[in-house]
Amino acid sequence: MRPVRRFTYLLFLTVFWPPMSVLAAEDGEFDAVHHTADAYYLDFLPIGKVELPRIFILRSESDGYGLRVFRSTKNALQSNELAAEFVINKDTTIYAPGDSLQALIDKGKHLDAKLIPISDQSAIILDLSMTKHLVFALLASGILLAIFVQLANRYKRGIGRTSAPRGLVQNLFETLVIFVRDDIAVPNLGKQHYQRFLPYLLTAFFFILTCNLLGLVPFGATATSNLNITAVLAAFTFVLTQTNGSKDHWRHVFWPPGMPVLVKILLIPTEIMGLFTKPIALAIRLFANLTAGHLVILSLIGMIFTFTNLFGEAVGYGVVPISLGFTLFVMCLEVLIAFIQAYIFTILSALFIGMAIAEHSHSEAH
Repeated sequence: MRPVRRFTYLLFLTVFWPPMSVLAAEDGEFDAVHHTADAYYLDFLPIGKVELPRIFILRSESDGYGLRVFRSTKNALQSNELAAEFVINKDTTIYAPGDSLQALIDKGKHLDAKLIPISDQSAIILDLSMTKHLVFALLASGILLAIFVQLANRYKRGIGRTSAPRGLVQNLFETLVIFVRDDIAVPNLGKQHYQRFLPYLLTAFFFILTCNLLGLVPFGATATSNLNITAVLAAFTFVLTQTNGSKDHWRHVFWPPGMPVLVKILLIPTEIMGLFTKPIALAIRLFANLTAGHLVILSLIGMIFTFTNLFGEAVGYGVVPISLGFTLFVMCLEVLIAFIQAYIFTILSALFIGMAIAEHSHSEAH
């Protein structure tokens, strides 16, 4: 019975916590984008929020370039070096240190402000601050490191090599590793080349999968719904593809064989553009699918508050079973999507690399 109770409790938290968090908010407003957007704090409503360190590279006319590190956004605003800027409907409001800024901090509104230097002679050159998505990306990396170090030690002792794998964790991960090897790497890269790229494909698959699943945990955030992170992953695929491209690959890009000269000249810009559109499509596909799934869930929950405001509490309570029923269905679908998107990114990466390293025989048309 204990596993059933734990599953029920986890399901309750996953489905019911978002509306509970909204009801616990000070302003009582429902903002779906706010949940999926990146932020400089971790949101543990109704318990509270944990601000993350703010790190800036500042340039001053008197002191030149300098690194400034603050424990939090609140600490940065109270340092008398930075002010809070809000832009609403093209109207800019700046809160400098003083009573108005302190009132803003007391209400927690400072967390969504843009920080700017108070002095006109200073400027922020680079913002290296920790963000919510970065924290969960590092958390995913730490989880994978802990799991695979433990599994590697088992294999060193012969468990899984000279004997059968032991335990649920080792069997589960060995199944996934074999799946990536046999169903993704080998068919797209060939038996001669797959071993060179298998470590990257496994890393990408498990990292994306872990980030996707962390986004479904209460208080979690989906790092792969951040375009910056998906762009970095796609950039790794792009670099591996181009650095390992064969002569035949570059020949197809700069002088496509088997075509009239005029057609070749017309195709060259298209082929060059295709080198960049593939990783861009990889990044946008992963980002868009993970963001859309969370927005659908939060929009379904938002129906409760929308119908309550429009038609009263009685109608709002009547919508609750329907809204949560669809939310539960989409949540289950999101678990499937977490695996599917990790699979799609990995297999497309393997496909692009395989196309680049392949050699072909051509007969030039004269």
